[in-house]
Amino acid sequence: MVFAAPNQALARAEEVLGSDPSPLHASVAHQVIGIWQRDWGDMRIALDHLRRARDLAARAESADREADVLAALGVALVHAGRTRQGLAALERGVEVGSGHTRARVLFRRAYASWVLGHHRAALEDVRRAVPVLRQADDVIWTARALTLRATVHLALGAVERADADFTAAEALWDTTGQEHDKADAVESRGLAAYRSGNIPAALRLLDEAQERYAKLGTPMFMLNIRRCEVLMAAGLAPEALAEADAAIGVLDGIGGQSTRKAELLLAAARAARLAGDAHTAIARADMAVRLFAGQRRTWWETHARLVLIEARVAAGRGSGRLVADAAAVADRLASFGAPAAPEASLLAGRIALGLGWREDAQRHLEVAARSRLSGPPLARMTGWAAQALWARAVGSDRRVLEACRRGLDVLDDHRTTLGASELRARATAQGAELAGLAARASLASGGPRRLLVWSERWRATVLSAPPTRPPADPELLSGLTAFREIAARAEAARMEGRPVPTLEREQRRLEREIRSRTLHMRGDAPGDGYRFDPRRLLERLGDDVRLVELAVLDGRVQVLLCAQGRVRRFEGGLLADAEREAEHVQAGLRRLAHPGAEARLPVVEAAGRRLEELLLGPAAAQLGSGPVVVVPPGRLHRVPWALLPSLRERVFSVSPSASSWLRARETVPPPGGRQVLVRGPGLATGGAEVPELAGRHGSATVLEYDDARVPRVLAELDGAALAHIAAHGTFRADSPLFSALRMADGPLIVHDFERLDRSPYRIILSCCDTARFASVGADELLGLVTALLPLGTAGVVACSAPVNDEAVVPLMLTLHKGLGAGASMAEALRDARASLPGDSVHQATGWAFSAFGAA
Repeated sequence: MVFAAPNQALARAEEVLGSDPSPLHASVAHQVIGIWQRDWGDMRIALDHLRRARDLAARAESADREADVLAALGVALVHAGRTRQGLAALERGVEVGSGHTRARVLFRRAYASWVLGHHRAALEDVRRAVPVLRQADDVIWTARALTLRATVHLALGAVERADADFTAAEALWDTTGQEHDKADAVESRGLAAYRSGNIPAALRLLDEAQERYAKLGTPMFMLNIRRCEVLMAAGLAPEALAEADAAIGVLDGIGGQSTRKAELLLAAARAARLAGDAHTAIARADMAVRLFAGQRRTWWETHARLVLIEARVAAGRGSGRLVADAAAVADRLASFGAPAAPEASLLAGRIALGLGWREDAQRHLEVAARSRLSGPPLARMTGWAAQALWARAVGSDRRVLEACRRGLDVLDDHRTTLGASELRARATAQGAELAGLAARASLASGGPRRLLVWSERWRATVLSAPPTRPPADPELLSGLTAFREIAARAEAARMEGRPVPTLEREQRRLEREIRSRTLHMRGDAPGDGYRFDPRRLLERLGDDVRLVELAVLDGRVQVLLCAQGRVRRFEGGLLADAEREAEHVQAGLRRLAHPGAEARLPVVEAAGRRLEELLLGPAAAQLGSGPVVVVPPGRLHRVPWALLPSLRERVFSVSPSASSWLRARETVPPPGGRQVLVRGPGLATGGAEVPELAGRHGSATVLEYDDARVPRVLAELDGAALAHIAAHGTFRADSPLFSALRMADGPLIVHDFERLDRSPYRIILSCCDTARFASVGADELLGLVTALLPLGTAGVVACSAPVNDEAVVPLMLTLHKGLGAGASMAEALRDARASLPGDSVHQATGWAFSAFGAA
């Protein structure tokens, strides 16, 4: 009963002890309490009850009772870090027990062996236990044994064997009422989905297991560990670190299992390293190594040592000693049959290369490269990275590019399984090293044109296909509606000066729920095999249009100027200097949005000149007089391009990639030319341009006041030719897909836009911060504009900084006048800027807006 209804079992056991039971019955009751405390409470209390249960079993003179208790005690001692005592108790249980009971003890010893990382011993004990349990028709313990065997198979990389055992176990669980074991089975299927590369299914199953455990009132730290693994694989390392640290805090608070604490520390160390926090990774990994060593868990200790070495290398501590350490870890992992062995060999080879030890590097990289042809996607990518590194070491650019191409193809296939745009964007970080190696090799061997091809190979790839949209997910729709209502109530309370902590807590809960459901979506848009062709780009550019793609190599901006059938390369400044200058410009624009800051205007203009030197360098003098398309890297998304002197009076647009610009250029407008004007609440001017635009466009649909509610707005936007939205915009750096436009009934968020069948062909966002993005993954952007581009929008006008609402009105009216006369969005925006008064407020307003796409 302790694994069917844990809290009821605990209460019943305490009742038994209060009724003057016999030694036999008292032994059972103490064992139940001990198991409950062992798995969900305080280990000291657990050991006390289990020792009493053992002594009472001896008094009852029941060998099988004593064997059963010894098995439970042995597992508890192992979890408490007292490995030698725990194994001795389990060995004694095997000796004392017989028949059916002995098979149950063998299962527990197999479980302890799995915890300790002794996988072959675990498989041997399960092999001996399963036939006996089946013969006894013991459904529950047979299912447990099959589940354990599947978990061990997963640890050894045998995914197909694990799937077979999980399937057999699940069929047995369906015939029982063991609710905790059923939750554990769901968790195990989540682990199997993760190991087979299906991240969305893994997240969905682990969330389902968490809901089941919550109903039983049983915290499961193994679930936290597995969730951390999956979150890291999904590129969500900061979330994994937060989850691991929170679980460690809970575990310490209840005096829980020492073994689980060590595993959580290892998960936290991995997450910190992936999040770029090398010092936290070193601290967590060092603690994990010490705990695992004390627990005599060599398999786990070796994995923790791998993370510790990786973190030290990331902190800049490469040395000959670390090469030897990494090689020793690789050998030990290989002896265990651990899937992480190639990762350790790659690490040893990478450190050796950095030290110039070519023979050592070759030996280790050749071992790591063997994993490139089989196994899960990330393991194969490890192999291709090793292959590419060695090819670079021997000077074969051709082999470098081939290895990088093959490795990135593996990652592309993996990303198409992910439905959420956030996951697809973050997953690209796993190919950043391959992309960097390819860019260097392409420049050395093929010049600017080949560098352009590789820059495009790994730029804004998430925009190449629309995100997966759940056509019928009532729970997600309900969550979005509830989120909107709570957010609107919280906003109203803030404006009235009332406290909002309860509403904010509920809003955060709903955000987590919405995000969780979107992350569960599996990709349904396989790659279309598209490959960027520079000849096609140059043909579409013609003789007049210049496309400037900014690539970054070793921290320096490389300017690729595409025009008149050629690709030329120029060198700009350091990316870090450009980022700092862009931040200074943003601060200046914020000041200029308010009257009285005229003295800042020359300072901001001077910063624009410095930005041009850093970003365009000598290429600025080669732009000609025609239109320009700027393709910046993700980290430069905050640059107000209209401030650069060579672009200030020119027709120019911005695009996340050359491929994205080509798709926008070839997007056909929807028939009918339907126009939609939306005015949200709370604007200083009341969205003054909307009534005047409505008068000009008599047939336009106007949504304002109570009509400007999210469901109605989305319905009208779907498939429109032109949409103009005047509404307060908010950008969420912490969660960019919750960036929003304020409507009458609450926020219209990016998740809402992703449900459109086709977003408006052209859309104008006359509000602050709508062109702000979060740079994630290798070179991806998450935000409102990038959500629209894959959904059918060919052109967007949006703002990258806070602006003066009143100064926006004349800019927007002139912009629409140009569009009505047949101009493109970039042409109309250029002319609208030129028509503004020369004061600092209006000038800053014009600079803050950019045209995106090609419409």
